[in-house]
Amino acid sequence: MEAVIDTLRLTAEDAQGLVEHKELSPAELHAAYRHAIAQRDPELHCYLRTIEEPVGEGIPIALKDVISTQGVETTAGSKILAGYVPVFDATVAERCKGAGLTLLGKTNTDEFAMGSSTENSAFGPSRNPWDPTRVPGGSGGGSAAAVSAGLAPWALGSDTGGSIKQPSALCGNVGLRPTYGTVSRYGVVAFASSLDQIGPVAKNVRDCALLYSIIAGRDPRDATTVELPEQVTLPTDERLDGLRIGVPKQVDGLTAIEPGVRAAFDQAIARARELGAEVGECDLPLSFEYGMACYYLVAPAEASSNLARYDGVRYGTRVDGSTYREMVERTRDAGFGPEPKRRIMLGTYALSAGYYDAFYGQAQRVRTLLIREHRDALDKFDIIATPTAPTVAFPIGDKAADPLAMYACDVLTIPSCLAGLPGLNVPCGLSEGLPVGLQLIGAQFGENTLFRAGHALEQAIGFDTVPTRYR
Repeated sequence: MEAVIDTLRLTAEDAQGLVEHKELSPAELHAAYRHAIAQRDPELHCYLRTIEEPVGEGIPIALKDVISTQGVETTAGSKILAGYVPVFDATVAERCKGAGLTLLGKTNTDEFAMGSSTENSAFGPSRNPWDPTRVPGGSGGGSAAAVSAGLAPWALGSDTGGSIKQPSALCGNVGLRPTYGTVSRYGVVAFASSLDQIGPVAKNVRDCALLYSIIAGRDPRDATTVELPEQVTLPTDERLDGLRIGVPKQVDGLTAIEPGVRAAFDQAIARARELGAEVGECDLPLSFEYGMACYYLVAPAEASSNLARYDGVRYGTRVDGSTYREMVERTRDAGFGPEPKRRIMLGTYALSAGYYDAFYGQAQRVRTLLIREHRDALDKFDIIATPTAPTVAFPIGDKAADPLAMYACDVLTIPSCLAGLPGLNVPCGLSEGLPVGLQLIGAQFGENTLFRAGHALEQAIGFDTVPTRYR
């Protein structure tokens, strides 16, 4: 089956064409991906659970395990939700089913989507298909690695501070964090409600746009959602004439960016100029100085509130105790791993009496300034461009004992997430034989502009998304 259907190179759009022209049945397509999973996933651990038989007549898809799926265990990578089987579908899962997509399985994630390497999963880490000794990024490393390794044509991830963009960069995929409010969070296991967004991970920009068109739009079950102001269009442009791209001058001073990453980024910007884009310098001083600190007050505070619901009473793990309080304490101690515990404690402290205004309240005021700063920059430019991650994929275990070093992996993705803006990762080259990502940030509801720019750059760069070890 693998010799006939090359899942490593097959795009979702091409697969859809094969099915529509009856050159391939949905069952044969699903079986080809199941065969690839059986071959490569024992090494990579992209999936926490897989679906044997397809339900539907369309293209297979993998869903990050924070997305509720009716009748299929959903754990958010945590022991505290082990055995939890939802009785309903999240809106995004429902819309995928409505479009005929068939579920391949649920992908691995850092526990409650808290992490940048997928090492925080209670069920063990995923590995990078380009080099299995290295991380695939996080928290959506399972989805990114699955697409990269040909174990799914596309996938859904969730992004709070970079959990779609950063693993897409490290695994050589295209990944979109949509504008906040364009995709429903109903049925998604919550981390930080004012930041969480579901988005697509794919092999190319057109697939990414197609999957976004399926999941986007208002949902009456999520009051934060809105109708899209314009229809999603699949990009065809191969030129960037008239497009204004701003590169923050703070990128030059960021010593955390590896030389190889910077070189690939510079080459991508030079390519954008060749395609007709106008490239200039923009200024985001507050975002680069205060973005990380702001995020690590807002996100843990909201996590502290959201994760209070896991008490052992209604679903998931329960550890008995002689009193209700003791039962809750034992359940949460046994069920949560070190990273959720760390963030719950940080967030609870930030929200506690006497500290709320000094920490959480002040962080929200800074967030308002970051939103204004991005808006001012995007008044002058159509897109802001930076590297997506400061480094290529790092060795498993390299940062696990140093939370601050791990948090710094998201220094470039966090500011635009706080501002609620869409961001697209496009692979732009290799460093040390590993993928480098280009981050394109757009104005609110600017996804079509991102798709246009990303597609043109993708065509010009010609990045081969198949990991070298599988060619």
